[in-house]
Amino acid sequence: MPAWADLRGWALALGLVLAAGPGMAQVSDLVSANALRVCADPANPPLSDRGGNGFENEIAELLGEKLDVPVRYTWYPMATGFIRKTLGDKKCDVVIGYAQGHEMVLNTNHYYTSSYVLITQADGPLAGVTQLADPALQGRRLGVIAGTPPASHLARNGLIADARPYALTVDTRHESPNRDMMADLAAEEIDAALLWGPIGGPLAQQAGDDLVVTPLIEEEQPPRLFYRITMGVRQGDLVWKRRLNSLIRRNQGEIDAILARHGVPLLEDFGERVRLVEP
Repeated sequence: MPAWADLRGWALALGLVLAAGPGMAQVSDLVSANALRVCADPANPPLSDRGGNGFENEIAELLGEKLDVPVRYTWYPMATGFIRKTLGDKKCDVVIGYAQGHEMVLNTNHYYTSSYVLITQADGPLAGVTQLADPALQGRRLGVIAGTPPASHLARNGLIADARPYALTVDTRHESPNRDMMADLAAEEIDAALLWGPIGGPLAQQAGDDLVVTPLIEEEQPPRLFYRITMGVRQGDLVWKRRLNSLIRRNQGEIDAILARHGVPLLEDFGERVRLVEP
């Protein structure tokens, strides 16, 4: 989910340059020439985990393969201090997913666009809801990560009093608000879940065929609910940023397939339509 909790887990940072061909690498003093050093959360599925099961782990492995170097991780919870303690301390060179425009990192070109989603029971009365202003949501128990953009929409539409909030910032090694919300949905303690799509989509896919995942792309009022996701590098690492941009461009199809296979909802660049991609 971007750099804030839902969106946590997100942005690549590899400091300056591994050149185009074997034996021709130019590497800054800040970036390893011998490995793709990834900054990542050790317990933040479906994004990343120590077992390498997250889709960001798979994207990192793809990049390492293309660069012909092994992937090595510096693990740190995606919470306060994550960038400072990893990328900032030069312990690693890349965070695989980060929201475009976040000032703590230098963003590459975005490699996908996604949105917050509404997750409902497939046979339930909310399965056809596509907007948070829908009257069908009145009086319903909606799970939402506190302080995230959907919470503002719930407040505007008079839905916040009945909503169940989940913590925004936690140590993911010990707590998982996203999984707790999905468990509450399965137990019918809430009627629907509002999650960042790259988290909610894969979790719903893992739960089986009984859930509907609806990208919230029809909201007419701010704040917006879709975001472009990039790889983030250290500020000033312009050469490495260009190298990553080239890798993204040449391997976009494989990246798309990884995201689709994990159930990440993909949108057109401006968030107006769902983009269908074969896994």
